[in-house]
Amino acid sequence: MSHSAHPAGPSHGYPLPTVEPVIAPPDLTVLNPRIWSANVGRQGSEVAVAGLPASQLAAEHGTPLFVLDTEDLRQRARTYATAFTGGDVYYAGKAFLCTTVARLLAEEGLGIDVCTSGELAVALRAGVDPQRLALHGNNKSVAELRLAVESGVGRIVLDSHTEIDRLAQLAAEAGVRQRVLIRVTVGVEAHTHAFIATAHEDQKFGFSLAAGQAAAAAARVVGHPQLELVGLHSHIGSQIFDTGGFEVAAHRVVGLLAKIRDEHGLELPEIDLGGGQGIAYVDGDDPQPAAEVAARLRKIVERECEMAGLAVPRLSVEPGRAIIGPSMLTLYEVGTVKPVVLDGGTVRNYVSVDGGMSDNIRTALYAADYTVVLANRISDAPPQLSRVVGKHCESGDIVVRDCWLPADLAPGDLLAVAATGAYCFAMSSNYNRIPRPPVVAVTGSRSEVIVRRETLEQLMANDVGWSAADQLAASPVGGVDG
Repeated sequence: MSHSAHPAGPSHGYPLPTVEPVIAPPDLTVLNPRIWSANVGRQGSEVAVAGLPASQLAAEHGTPLFVLDTEDLRQRARTYATAFTGGDVYYAGKAFLCTTVARLLAEEGLGIDVCTSGELAVALRAGVDPQRLALHGNNKSVAELRLAVESGVGRIVLDSHTEIDRLAQLAAEAGVRQRVLIRVTVGVEAHTHAFIATAHEDQKFGFSLAAGQAAAAAARVVGHPQLELVGLHSHIGSQIFDTGGFEVAAHRVVGLLAKIRDEHGLELPEIDLGGGQGIAYVDGDDPQPAAEVAARLRKIVERECEMAGLAVPRLSVEPGRAIIGPSMLTLYEVGTVKPVVLDGGTVRNYVSVDGGMSDNIRTALYAADYTVVLANRISDAPPQLSRVVGKHCESGDIVVRDCWLPADLAPGDLLAVAATGAYCFAMSSNYNRIPRPPVVAVTGSRSEVIVRRETLEQLMANDVGWSAADQLAASPVGGVDG
């Protein structure tokens, strides 16, 4: 499956087609190395992470359970840092962020892109050099901007004229000159899902290039001596498997660089092309290696700068999914298996697990595809068309929409869902008052909890209730019903 890019148009609103597997794979035990992390394999009959079998991990930590292959994560971070030597790699914290991950990525030479005070606080607590942080967001509050300025955040990406003036005032109050980039919407969108395509004009992020807003924003920043304009930022979407969209985006961003030079005598030293590099979720997904992505992006920027008569700026990217996504899997325990007869007599097993849309909303939100396997044993039973669903009171609570699992799947079995490192825990919720799962890091055949499982007590901690006097006062008849 290939995700291309094209000039923005009405097609960004069309849903992606869903494809139901009509032919069962020949072997349900195979673990495609493009999809699973490097240290996931079979140990005897079980799926294991760095030698730790699924049943052991579930017994020690319970389910649902996010399992992070830390060596795989380090290797992916190193690969990106090496590929973009001479530039900057900012890990997109929105994909998944905790102090352990932030510290690990910083150790491997990556910066971190944060977009809220919470993400900024995590990175600072992890000891990440503030100069290696970039702050994004379309509605940064005064408090968030002040925290960023006072913490010494290296780059703030500006998203509105209001924010430009607000940040200039805060920088003046702090007595600093804050380095900033302008986020530019370039009229190119990733041809993925409408909700993760972010560079078409009709959306909340950035300054429109076509409408002249980006050039006006640059002039406004230049007029504030408290702000140092160091570059331009563009982001065209997520889960992209080719560089066609980046080529168009770079052409347009470099054109604005030339315009700023001509109008203000200022040649900006940086260009950030954002993230969006895709990963393999299912067989047939074909992501590009980091080195290949870097080489192509450099070639594109160099060519455009040569044509515009500009020095080649320092190149930055913000891969989040491409680094953390494949490094994590989720373990679930099967609760029920319900066969449902479809039109034409086909039987689909509805396999209910002990998690669902509260720990992975992406299937419901984006019609995302995932790979799932039986993790605690190998079965000789024939494959059965299946749908893995959660325990929430919602018909759209689906983890894996269409898959093949052994026909003898039973309550108590464990399922492993691959590539859940990005936007699963990060977008988790307490829907139906279900506590969030823990995250366990596995390194060298040892597991360690890095994010604790929430408890019912923690869920109730913020539910302060009403006092008896409040209840009496609130009653429409002057007393408590019942």
